[in-house]
Amino acid sequence: MVYQFQKYEPTQLKRGHLRLGGSDPQGRRIDVTNLYLERDGKPWIGVMGEFHFSRCPREKWYGELCKMKAGGITTVASYLFWIHHEEIEGEFDFSGNLDIRAFVELTAKAGMDMVLRVGPWAHGECRNGGFPDWLVQKGFPLRENHPEYLALVRVWLEKIYEQVKGLFYKDGGNIIAVQLENELTDNAEHLLRLKQMAQEIGFDVPLYTVTGWNSSYGAKIPVKEVFPVFSAYVDAPWAEHTRQLPPSEHYVFEKKRNDASVGSDLIRVVDEDGWRLPYEEYPFATCELGPGLEPTHHRRPIVSGMDAYAMSLVKLGVGNNLIGYYMYHGGTNPLGKRSSFNETRATGYPNDYPILSYDFQAPLSEYGEVREQYRLLNLLHLFAQDFGEKLAPMEAVNGREKVEPGDGTSLRYCMRTDGESGFVFVNHYQRLGHIADLEDVVIDTGSVKFPPISVKGDIAFFMPFALCLGGERLEYATAQPICVCGDTVFFAEIPGVPARYRFAGQEERQGSAAFPEGVSILTEGGLRIVTLPWDRARFARKLGGVLYVGDGCDLYEQDGRILSVEGGEYRYVRWTGDTFAEQADGEPKQAARLTVTPLREQPLHSPYEEELHIGGERKVAWSELAVDSPEGFVQVAYEGDVAQIYADGQLAADDYYYGRPWRVPAALLFGKKCFLAVSELRDASTGNIRSGCGRSSR
Repeated sequence: MVYQFQKYEPTQLKRGHLRLGGSDPQGRRIDVTNLYLERDGKPWIGVMGEFHFSRCPREKWYGELCKMKAGGITTVASYLFWIHHEEIEGEFDFSGNLDIRAFVELTAKAGMDMVLRVGPWAHGECRNGGFPDWLVQKGFPLRENHPEYLALVRVWLEKIYEQVKGLFYKDGGNIIAVQLENELTDNAEHLLRLKQMAQEIGFDVPLYTVTGWNSSYGAKIPVKEVFPVFSAYVDAPWAEHTRQLPPSEHYVFEKKRNDASVGSDLIRVVDEDGWRLPYEEYPFATCELGPGLEPTHHRRPIVSGMDAYAMSLVKLGVGNNLIGYYMYHGGTNPLGKRSSFNETRATGYPNDYPILSYDFQAPLSEYGEVREQYRLLNLLHLFAQDFGEKLAPMEAVNGREKVEPGDGTSLRYCMRTDGESGFVFVNHYQRLGHIADLEDVVIDTGSVKFPPISVKGDIAFFMPFALCLGGERLEYATAQPICVCGDTVFFAEIPGVPARYRFAGQEERQGSAAFPEGVSILTEGGLRIVTLPWDRARFARKLGGVLYVGDGCDLYEQDGRILSVEGGEYRYVRWTGDTFAEQADGEPKQAARLTVTPLREQPLHSPYEEELHIGGERKVAWSELAVDSPEGFVQVAYEGDVAQIYADGQLAADDYYYGRPWRVPAALLFGKKCFLAVSELRDASTGNIRSGCGRSSR
């Protein structure tokens, strides 16, 4: 069957219509058009990942940032939680794990930009949304232009500025953006006052962002002053019920920026007062694509790698020109002097979250382990970095027929094009659903007709057409472009689709077999095309401008050395310019062994035991834990409602059971007296797991 597209109608490019943009001391600029961001006068697609420095030990920061960089992240975003820094009124703390200046400097060392999400209200599943208790108890209105509130906000922003002064883009630093507030949907005047206050204090960045979601009409924002960014999540752990959600619209190519499932929105295109956010004034940008989710006590969805990858690919296909994730790296909540810092129903918020764990099922876990979404998403990130200048100006054009999320028989496809060249995007995946296999799929862009392909199984991909590469015109490729190194372009072979290439004026060709097994190489003029099998491409990392492919391991670069996230002995290949060279590094290590000894009596009491009894009193089973070395991770096997680990009498880790193994670093337990507490699993609290929310997506 032949699949065609709607008519391409180019949008007129607008510049200088927003009070945004700025330059560094060398005159390099970051600007915002109505279609895309520009860097040094060129279209640019950034890749932003959220990582909360105050939820990670300081000694781990740099290594974890290097892992993020290897995963294709170019910009780090981080909330500053007011309660973390001023739990007690007047006592500010920016030391140790709260040292924002040190963290920003390390992001620069790792080669990444920085976005400060300064609040003052943040949410982030933090107690009071990040507000200190003493502020909540003041009695005057918050999150609006009340003079007493603004006076305290000014002090908060002044304290942040003192920490990061001199690190802004204008100074030659890497802070390129500030997010004002979070999820404030109906107070443009307050958002404007926050921007003005920040500038009065000294904040000066090219980009001031705000979250743009609300109902279809969008959040009410000061239109010329800020840049709205959007969200999309694969599920909604904040939903009040435990039923499986309807098929998500995030897996069909719909040019809609708002995620109406975030919050409790009434879907209207225009507000009662006539407000509609002028989406056409801004490029489509995201700050909260959810590649994972934090389980709530009442609802515990599981996120797979394909859940995250397919959703991000679809958003890229419909025009996303700033790829932003929340969370990209999980974390661990600190414990306060007077309370825990997690969101709970007891503090007036709708959900109960773990006291410590903010793992979020993120691409990089709470403790820095890699999940499958890290590998898959990196394929998009490498592409965005090397092809972003071409892709960013291209506009999304939908297929001829609209496809609904519940449609399991139709091809889901769109393209991004400049009217001549472009990329065709195909998604054959629906979370918690099934799409029938499709044979003899012929995609006709209007200028190029692809050869027939089969679209089968859980896959999502994109293919180029009429693309100039190294002076050669590639009419089409039935493979997915990854990245460019010198005169070599790397592609990934799409599962079930033979990789075929046709250059202008030539017959269709395939590459010749090369080392390692499954790799092929094709030469056209001065251009070399290397095709990697999909499974190998998952481990491709571009480090220091060189492509490395791990042999089942996840590579990253730190201080000039190629390391493996998994540690121990590891092997990989490195592209030399015309072939791959084998290399090995590391040394064998014996992973720690865990011993679990059941106990008849409770060995200790803790003020945090309440977490084991959410929803009512429960039976609790206790065990003693011991590890024989600090190396690697141990897997704590249990089935229950909530689990806690105490090390030398202190709460060290906790977990809401959601059907996946609980992995903790052996170093967290080694040399300490450790106990495990597991509360009983009851139908009243775990219907979510048995109803489908807590099952794997396929």
